[in-house]
Amino acid sequence: MLIDTHCHLDFPDFAAERDDIVARAHAAGVKQMITISTRVRKFPEILAIAEKYPTVFCSVGTHPHNADEELDIPVSELIELARHPRVVAIGEAGLDYFYDNAPREAQAIGLRNHIAAARETGLPLVIHSRSADEDMAAILTEETGKGAFPFLLHCFSSGPELARVGVELGGYVSFSGILTFPKSEELREIARTVPLERMLVETDAPYLAPKPFRGKRNEPAYVAHTAAVLAETVGVSAEEIARITTENAFRIFSKMPRV
Repeated sequence: MLIDTHCHLDFPDFAAERDDIVARAHAAGVKQMITISTRVRKFPEILAIAEKYPTVFCSVGTHPHNADEELDIPVSELIELARHPRVVAIGEAGLDYFYDNAPREAQAIGLRNHIAAARETGLPLVIHSRSADEDMAAILTEETGKGAFPFLLHCFSSGPELARVGVELGGYVSFSGILTFPKSEELREIARTVPLERMLVETDAPYLAPKPFRGKRNEPAYVAHTAAVLAETVGVSAEEIARITTENAFRIFSKMPRV
């Protein structure tokens, strides 16, 4: 059994065949999925998907690309929306200095607001971090000092120092199809430093399809390919990495039942 801990089933790429995509995931051994929110104001669409499929759960939050559009949404609203039984995480929120689609100050404020919601609810914060390692490490360190909160660094593509800081602060590291790319040896080296009990796998579908589907639309079924490469990278069997990452997923997404 595998869990795709990060996909975007609400995206238009999946609208015409969502039933088939979920069915293909199940057939591939991906028994549960978490569809991740990028805008709180579109949360009803995410929630409707999680309510339709018994094996799909969701998060609530604002992607850093859209941070400046939703700074008026208070932490209290995030907390209230997170009470729904299908919501198992906060986010995704974070810092993206690669695209800089939102002002960096707005991204940081949004991230801290989501941290406050994660701390209050006990739900894990799904963190997006790209080209912002130093600032992300600083914020996580500072905020953890104010009070611990569960978090994971999703679709990890940062440097070894952020991985180290994240793990030391109690966080998890999630690997996507990027891990399977031929030029990702540095990322595979980082994966070897992450404790087995802190590893997760994801697709970030519809993006970042792993080999042999690179360049095509990604979907939850393909997380099995990332898991296989992760297993090879850290020197365990595919069955063992499936067991490890699944147990890790249930540990951090503690609100998510086994279905």
